[in-house]
Amino acid sequence: MAQLIKLQNYITRYEWDIYRYPSQFIRMKQDNWNRILHLWSNHEPLTGNVEEEEIPKESKWKTLLKRKVQDDPVVEEEKETAIPKSEEELKHYFLEHLLPFQMKWATSTISNVSFVDKKYYSDMTLQYFLKRFPDTYLLMYYPIFELRNAPIEAEIILISPVGIEVIYLLEDHLDTVITASDDRSWTHEYDNKQTKRLSPMFALKRSEKIIKGILEKHDINFPIEKIVLSRTNVINYLSEPYQTRVVGKQEYEKWFQEKRSLISPLKGSQLKAAEALLKHCQSSYVKRPEWEEDENQNGFSFIEEDER
Repeated sequence: MAQLIKLQNYITRYEWDIYRYPSQFIRMKQDNWNRILHLWSNHEPLTGNVEEEEIPKESKWKTLLKRKVQDDPVVEEEKETAIPKSEEELKHYFLEHLLPFQMKWATSTISNVSFVDKKYYSDMTLQYFLKRFPDTYLLMYYPIFELRNAPIEAEIILISPVGIEVIYLLEDHLDTVITASDDRSWTHEYDNKQTKRLSPMFALKRSEKIIKGILEKHDINFPIEKIVLSRTNVINYLSEPYQTRVVGKQEYEKWFQEKRSLISPLKGSQLKAAEALLKHCQSSYVKRPEWEEDENQNGFSFIEEDER
C-alpha cells in the first residue's frame, strides 16, 4: 500500500516527521498482516486467561484491524463481511481496513486535526493509488502548495525511491479515443464526434515547475518525470510531448508492472525530497479538543497509542 503523505491542504503526520512515519507504517502494516494471516490460516479461537470470554472465530481476526477513532471526521458502520476464502481475498480485506488508518495519518497529527471533505473516503482514484502500489511509494494527492502567499494546486505526485512522477489522470468514456493534436489542445473523439480539450501539458508543466523550484531551493537533485495516464482510453500521438511519458490504455499494463516490480527500500534522497515538498504545502487545521483541555490541566498532554 502506497503511503498518503499529503491530501490537498490537510495537515499530515508525515510533514511533522517524514523520517519516522514511512518506516513506522511499513512495520505496523507487516506486523498486523502477519498476525491476521496466522489467525486466518489456523482457525484458532482466541486463547488467554480462563476468565476471559472466548471470542468467536469469525470476529476474532477482524478485531485486530478494527480501531475506533473518536476524532475521525467520518465513522462508517462496519458491514458484515464473510471470512475470506482465499489469501488473496484476505489481502483485499486487510487493505480495506488499512485505508481509514491511512486517512487518519494524512489528516491529523497528535495535537491537530483537519476537517476532511467526505468525498475522499470514497474516492476510487485515491484508493487505486494507495492499494495498488508498494509501501515505498509516497503519494501526494493534489497537494496545495503555498508559494509567495498564493495557494496553487498541483497534480498527483508519486515519489518513489528512484524519482518523482507528476501524473495527470486523463480518463473519458471507455470508447473515447484521445489524440495529442498540439501543444494547446487535445482531441477527444467519441461516437464520430470530436471535441477539443485543453492539453494536460499546461497542468503538468505548472506542477513540474513548482517541484523543480522547491528542490533547487533546498539543493536537492532528484529525477522528475511527467506522466499523462489513462487506464481506460487509447491515446494517439505522432511524437511524445517533450520530457513527458504518455501512458494510454495500451501502455498502461507495462507502466503499472514497472511500478509494482520496483524492489527498493525507502531512500534518504526520496525522504529528503518529500520533506522539502511538504514544507511548502498549505495546511489547514484546528487544535484537537483534548489538547485544549490538557493545556488547562497542569500541562498534561494526551498521546495516542500509535505515537508511543
